[in-house]
Amino acid sequence: MSLPKTLAEDVARNLVMVARLIDEDPEEAYAYSRIALRLASRVAAVREAAGFAAYATQKYAEALAEFRAARRMTGSVDLWPVMADCERGLGRPERAMAMAGDPEVQKLDKAGQVEMRLVAAGARRDMGQIDAAIVTLQSPELASSSVQPWTPRLRYAYADALLEAGREDEAREWFGKALEADKDGSTDASDRLAELDGVEFVDVLGDDETDEAPLTEDAPEGRDDQDGPADGSAKA
Repeated sequence: MSLPKTLAEDVARNLVMVARLIDEDPEEAYAYSRIALRLASRVAAVREAAGFAAYATQKYAEALAEFRAARRMTGSVDLWPVMADCERGLGRPERAMAMAGDPEVQKLDKAGQVEMRLVAAGARRDMGQIDAAIVTLQSPELASSSVQPWTPRLRYAYADALLEAGREDEAREWFGKALEADKDGSTDASDRLAELDGVEFVDVLGDDETDEAPLTEDAPEGRDDQDGPADGSAKA
């Protein structure tokens, strides 16, 4: 569907803001998506953006409705995994599992199929089927030494499922593998590893130092009065 030039520019500006803000400020991104939706609800890209903004703010029923609308307009199966995840968000893991077994999944590209596998494993965990979740994640993509965009999340999900099953040593191994593949810091695998190893990070600029008394005017230069420096910073 084509829009008048001025209207198209207004819609585009709002969609740009949705994309820019959806990670750092999802509520603001959602507000921009609603503006775009009011302006051009018959444009598939607008419905899809509105869906992702609603999804980012955990408005799963609204997100699912928008994704369904976008899919009707385009006929694309690309949104199938996130639609299934919305079903999980709505407390309907059985529906997500049904979608994971639908023939539509075979039409997805490799990234989409991996995403669907992650959703299906999550649905299994929602239903308390942790062993089944582990088996669901075991795949050629998980075993591959090749690092793809989905590799960190897939390895992380597998590690997390192993940990829930009480298989701590294996979980530690796979959190390590996730960290190796996670060059962009998309997971908190490093924190999970530190937690398993009993490592605690201490804030050296904690509240205790803010209560320290300042140096008196006649304190010798270069000497710390009380226990800390006057500016409250940590000692070298």
